[in-house]
Amino acid sequence: MTLLPRPRPAVPRVLAVAGSDPSGGAGIQADLKSVAAAGGYGMAALTALTAQSTHGVTGVHVPPPEFLALQLSTLTADVTVDAVKIGMLATADVADVVADWLGALGDTRPPVVLDPVMVATSGDRLLDRRAEDAVRALLTQADVVTPNLPELATLLGAPVAADWATALDQATALAARHRVLVVAKGGHLDGPLAPDALVGPGGVLVELTAPRVVTTAGHGTGCSLSSGLATRYAAGGDWAAALAATKEWLTAALRAGPGLDVGSGRGPVDHLVHLRPVPVPPTGVSSEVSTAPGR
Repeated sequence: MTLLPRPRPAVPRVLAVAGSDPSGGAGIQADLKSVAAAGGYGMAALTALTAQSTHGVTGVHVPPPEFLALQLSTLTADVTVDAVKIGMLATADVADVVADWLGALGDTRPPVVLDPVMVATSGDRLLDRRAEDAVRALLTQADVVTPNLPELATLLGAPVAADWATALDQATALAARHRVLVVAKGGHLDGPLAPDALVGPGGVLVELTAPRVVTTAGHGTGCSLSSGLATRYAAGGDWAAALAATKEWLTAALRAGPGLDVGSGRGPVDHLVHLRPVPVPPTGVSSEVSTAPGR
């Protein structure tokens, strides 16, 4: 679908459609912090409530899908949405509500970043097969998808990539299959560098590297990257530049996370690191732009 051109807002109004995390590190709470850190105005439509701490999730409550539909229709009848980030959808019925809402917007649909919360980095499945299929169907309504490596493999029906070259090949295959941009993420691979890349149907568009951050506070990085990316794109209209700026910010937030001293498990990143009084050291993110064609 060809979307109508959109004016660049002074303050991007970004809607996160996702579940909650009462510990504040991931989900809607991380999304709103990430949007604010990127200079946007964050809004939230809740898909699920979790009982969660830095040690993990102990319970999930999914409100009636009809109430999510009401949240979305009520909000968009009043407020212009400049970008949408979609995260945890929990069930096939919830995913169907989001798909119907996006479809009803037609060519006025704002840019959509889909973080397909399907598989934990531990390899644990977070959705049943029907819900996975419903999330997979949303790829046709997204502009960018930001899977972790297990999710990338699940979306393709392939083994999990064990190296960066395979991850890039899988991202290219997914981009070509669904005509979508894919953020390939190498943070969970081994090595001194943590690579990420924006990949289109024709291959790598931009590749970014930064020194790997070894930390006990990495909770919510996927949520934070996707919502920060959506906000920066809404402001500037350039996916590659938005990804580079988001990676620079997130690397600093990862480094500063332990200083928050939140919880005794896997703590959150410090989304608002740049508001702290202590100067942030350079993160060392570098980029290499490819001339490969792509959307």
